[in-house]
Amino acid sequence: MTAAAIEASGLGKRYRRKGRWALRDCSFRVPAGRICAVVGPNGAGKSTLLAAAAGLLPAGEGVVRVLGERPAEARERIAYVAQEKPLYGQLTIRDTLRMGYELNPGRWDGDTAERVVADGRLDPGVRVRSLSGGQRTRVALALALGKRPELMLLDEPMADLDPLARHQLMGTLMAQAAEHGTTVVISSHILTELEGTCDYLLLVDGGRIRLGGETEDLLAAHRLVTGPVRDLAPHTVVESRTVGRGLTALIRPDGPVDPGWETAEPSLEDLLLAHLRSPGAPVLLTPSAERDGHATATAPTAPAVTA
Repeated sequence: MTAAAIEASGLGKRYRRKGRWALRDCSFRVPAGRICAVVGPNGAGKSTLLAAAAGLLPAGEGVVRVLGERPAEARERIAYVAQEKPLYGQLTIRDTLRMGYELNPGRWDGDTAERVVADGRLDPGVRVRSLSGGQRTRVALALALGKRPELMLLDEPMADLDPLARHQLMGTLMAQAAEHGTTVVISSHILTELEGTCDYLLLVDGGRIRLGGETEDLLAAHRLVTGPVRDLAPHTVVESRTVGRGLTALIRPDGPVDPGWETAEPSLEDLLLAHLRSPGAPVLLTPSAERDGHATATAPTAPAVTA
């Protein structure tokens, strides 16, 4: 089995002030070398998961290991970009990149960092505090890429970028990952953008992992079916919708699908939206996402039906 970039067992984190668990009983693995999307609704636990993997939040329960070590021990091999993009406002862009060089002796990739800044037409002499949100994002990503990490943890990194800048920076991220074998774990709400770039998926909802594994395998495990309203047994129904006399459903087939149904493979957006609309749908982890190497699915639940 491929070495794990991130491996968690029973990981949990509770915020006492809020009186709730941000993460609870999360057990999964992300193999090294993947481009992994972490998706889920606001408040699902995505940011907490990434911060725990970066070693910035101690686990309340369970353990998480990164690149085979505790997060604090692997920190030199990790780059983490938080949603807030914390940077020193009094420094210039040039000074910020210089700081990156000083903090990462022997591994700093100054050419890549400077190119990311130059592609945004930023003046290296400008102070960070005068930058827009999108410009700060570019500088933060320049630092992360310049570090040339083995693992990049990116929390909603493209949210404040325009479409062209998002496209350019995603291309740079993918090129660096391909050249250096970097594992990239990226949370995002832009589902269409993830579909063309990520080969691995973690769906987080209610502080738990609902789906995990290779994107192709998760898609192949589901089917969109359309036909007259009738029983879909023995298949597991993730979500079904009735309109008039017709029914459309996302299912996990248990054996051949009756030829009376029209079937199609769902898109990534179809898959994710159906699971987000149906929080009672059973969990599915492919073998590579399971810590013991065996796929898991909980017992089927009653189908979620919406008119």
